[in-house]
Amino acid sequence: MLTDNEILEESRKNFELIIEEKEMLDFHKVFGNGNPVHIEIGSGRGEFLLRSAQQNPNINFIGIDLKEKRIKTIFRKLYIEKLKNVRIAKIYLDEESINFIQPNSIEKIYLQHPDPWPKKKHFHRRIIQHSFIDIMHKLLCNSGIVDIATDHEDYAFWIVEHFAERKDFTSIYKKGFTRESEKGHIETYFEKKKREEGFEPYFMKYRSIRWIEKNL
Repeated sequence: MLTDNEILEESRKNFELIIEEKEMLDFHKVFGNGNPVHIEIGSGRGEFLLRSAQQNPNINFIGIDLKEKRIKTIFRKLYIEKLKNVRIAKIYLDEESINFIQPNSIEKIYLQHPDPWPKKKHFHRRIIQHSFIDIMHKLLCNSGIVDIATDHEDYAFWIVEHFAERKDFTSIYKKGFTRESEKGHIETYFEKKKREEGFEPYFMKYRSIRWIEKNL
């Protein structure tokens, strides 16, 4: 029987996304196919990421997180699940670090319950800022989707406001959000816990608009 360290080492060999400095990723080389690529930013325990990958074997998934404890949890699960269409990266996405990803190459980006940073003095720490929306727009392909969920009402309105101020994204939902989960919705441990506490999620989806479209 393998030790925990041996399991983690073996899983990292198979599922860790190795990012070389100043070298752009070749997704075909990473996954061994030309399937569409989806990214989840902040993968937590990996529930959403792994179930999405199980349900969509013809889509490649990259989970991004900064917390080593969470990443190790996902690697342990991947050791058992053996999902060939999943890779994990420990990286902070900013204007410089995204240079390892080809622009306009990602079909969908997920942010499932990002930290709402509820205190006003911490608003600058919220991931949804115009600078980060710029980054997502650069990564997404034509008509690519940003899929966001939050149970924090103030943060939901913050997100809707920020996207409403932009011309390079359009909301899929008329009011900018919906409270109804889609068919096949994946409920994570965190979401279930918050629902039990009375906090129903807000779901938001935005479609990327390329400049060429807007100039037609």
